[in-house]
Amino acid sequence: MIESYEDFTDEQIKILNRYVTNISSNIFALRNLPEVIKGALFSRYSRSSLGLRSLLLKEFILSEETAFSAITGATKIAQEQEIEDQIIAIKKAQNFYDRILDGYGDDSIGELGGAHLAVENVSIIAAQSIEDCRIGGSPLERSTRYVYFDQKVNGQYLFYREPIIMTSAFRDLYIATCNRLFETYSSLIPPLTTLMEKKIPKEEGVSKVAYIAAIRAKVLDCLRGLLPASTLTNLGLFGNGRFFENLLQKCNCHNLAEMQDIGKKGFQELSKVIPSFVRRAEVTHKYQKSFSKYTEQIQTELKSISSCHTSLLESMDKPGVRLINYDLDAPIKVAAALLFPHSQAGLFEIQEYCKGLEEEELDRILDGACQFRENRRHKSPRALEHAFFTFEIVADFGIYRDLKRHRILSQDRQFLTCNLGYFIPHEIRETEMEKPYCEAMDLAKIAYEQIAEELPEEAQYVVPMGYHIHWVFNLNLRALQWLCELRSSPAGHPSYRYIAQEFAKEVCQVFPMFERFFKFVDFEGYELGRLGQEIRIIEKMKEKQHHGKFH
Repeated sequence: MIESYEDFTDEQIKILNRYVTNISSNIFALRNLPEVIKGALFSRYSRSSLGLRSLLLKEFILSEETAFSAITGATKIAQEQEIEDQIIAIKKAQNFYDRILDGYGDDSIGELGGAHLAVENVSIIAAQSIEDCRIGGSPLERSTRYVYFDQKVNGQYLFYREPIIMTSAFRDLYIATCNRLFETYSSLIPPLTTLMEKKIPKEEGVSKVAYIAAIRAKVLDCLRGLLPASTLTNLGLFGNGRFFENLLQKCNCHNLAEMQDIGKKGFQELSKVIPSFVRRAEVTHKYQKSFSKYTEQIQTELKSISSCHTSLLESMDKPGVRLINYDLDAPIKVAAALLFPHSQAGLFEIQEYCKGLEEEELDRILDGACQFRENRRHKSPRALEHAFFTFEIVADFGIYRDLKRHRILSQDRQFLTCNLGYFIPHEIRETEMEKPYCEAMDLAKIAYEQIAEELPEEAQYVVPMGYHIHWVFNLNLRALQWLCELRSSPAGHPSYRYIAQEFAKEVCQVFPMFERFFKFVDFEGYELGRLGQEIRIIEKMKEKQHHGKFH
């Protein structure tokens, strides 16, 4: 075991124990430190001969310029006074941290500190735009599967009143359409719940709590397509400084007023905890102005060029998945990449060698990367990242919302419209519920078309989640393996399970050799797939309760 070579006095050890998890080991974690200090500390650490603990003592704890004790609240007792002192101290010491961050001229320093940000009561459309900035951030959005969206506040359903629409001639149409969608959603919950309970009765021995939760998830999965994109949701965001700077800059120059408001408020709040990391996202900052100009110019130019070249081209007009790009040498490249770290040869030479191998030998190499996997959590070697695939998908907006959360992929989408039709859950087909469902969806299409004539981007707010959207995914084999095995699991939504299954089928059809990498894709269908997961949750809770009684 490697130990630290640093020596500290008893007094220094007493101080450091508050901020690090171990005084002697060469591996330890930081604690009780604000993000701005952690970021600056790690940035200095990369250019210092001192150990991190010595650096923390010398240049932060014992330095008056850093206002360390005031920022950390180490010497304060009263909580309110402590918070006020921290705010003042952060402002006082900001110049110091800015000098460190600017002095190294490396944007990656912004990844060494971060913050938690709550973004509440924003539309589903806004939530998707926020989640587009996926690298360096971890978003968690309110689930339409476990939360009922039928509640009212002050007599009003919870959907975003888009300011431009609300001051236009479409105001009443917009409100009436959104209300109709929420009313239909609310009214169908009881009859669909009853139908599901009759169709899938609780089996003997199954927990009632787990059964009710599974039925609720099934019902809400079916009806979420009625929720308009204006539906209010909440997000919890954890991200590093670079993530938040990028997010705020994009919000500030977004076409939608809601996104601009999120950018403004986000900057205000993040400036209280990580000001040095987000300062370039202030609307008057030269970097923000430059980025806004660049964004506007590129959007204008590409929109003009696109209208000249693509207006007469055909498109996918039906729901489905198609694999449109892949490398025919993908199996050879993956095999070569698997061999590379265990050899002294060049990758190019290994690739050329693998091209001459018999299929049986290629199979042996590929098997070496997957034959010992026992479950989907055994992640494959990075060599699988040498094979890339591009998929084009048309499916309902709710499914896009579920699948786009995978961060290790490139994705892009077209505007949400009512032009590609909508999804009708098979559970309500040929029942009395189908008519009100379709009537509400059809009325939304009429409203969308009227609003879109003048406000095409704002018109997205009135489109229900059940309408189809056109998007593309570009990802490597390793990320695809994870997505397909995870999203095909029985507990998943039936529609995105289908998409995940189709991804795997398309690749295996083109490259039968890659079928071995999808061994944990579940191709079965399930009526109440969530039930098994809910039962496991209940059993875990019982185990913890039982364990607690004897300890």
